Amino acid sequence: MRSTEDTAIETLMEQLISNGAEDMGPVFARLFDLAMRIERERFLGAGHYERNADRRGYANGSKPKRIDTPAGTLRVNVPKTSGHAEPFYPRSLERGRRSSRAVMLAVAEMYVKGVSTRDAEAVLAQFGIDSLSSTQVSRAAKLLDEELAAWRNRPLGEVRYLIVDARYEKMRHGGVVRDAAVLSAIGIGADERRRVLGVSVALSEAEVHWRTFLESLIKRGMRGVQFVVSGDHAGLRARRCWVAPPGNAVSSIWRKTPFTTAPTWQSESVSARSCARSGMRPAYP
Repeated sequence: MRSTEDTAIETLMEQLISNGAEDMGPVFARLFDLAMRIERERFLGAGHYERNADRRGYANGSKPKRIDTPAGTLRVNVPKTSGHAEPFYPRSLERGRRSSRAVMLAVAEMYVKGVSTRDAEAVLAQFGIDSLSSTQVSRAAKLLDEELAAWRNRPLGEVRYLIVDARYEKMRHGGVVRDAAVLSAIGIGADERRRVLGVSVALSEAEVHWRTFLESLIKRGMRGVQFVVSGDHAGLRARRCWVAPPGNAVSSIWRKTPFTTAPTWQSESVSARSCARSGMRPAYP
């Protein structure tokens, strides 16, 4: 699925798997469901609700099943059949479990780059499903688009520690291979778990791209940031104080005056802050 030119995501894919595997769960579960439904269609010789004189039985709903994967315990729906001489059990279920890491890598790549029909075919091949019809490929691509959009826009909530970074990698853009900035954000919440909050591919790490990226995190409900860790990215410096203003100011003066300025930034009210500032005047006329 990856071309040799698209080296942008290898590290990010590893981050997504190690820091956001459980967030991948819903996407992973829907892929299992889709692969098993396609396998049932082939077993019956007819698609869902398709009128076909050659069909060899009928779809008969599904039964829930829990399976353990690197993305956590997933709840999948195993399709059932009726009117067929042989019992149906999807082999794609076990194949998908054995290939779970490859599937997760493929999903992580699509999370960053977007979904193409070729990607949809390749990821279903990991479940042992190949030679797909154009309708089945379109169905798979549509499902992946919807699930990844939901994952990409999921609510964030409280993030105490925010780690932002950018790396330049070769990416294909408009048919031309060029350097692109891959912006990423990892957060640590009140539960002390690390998770990937978002990834964005931009033509540079200019301030406008960082602003758009950080705005998207705030719109998804990111709040409570107490500490920001980042490299010295030029476009990010102007936006860091916008995400966590006190932390940014303290980073500039903390080493020289840790005890004198701390009461000002840690004040719980305006009056307490004014009082703290009045005590600073003799030292800072």
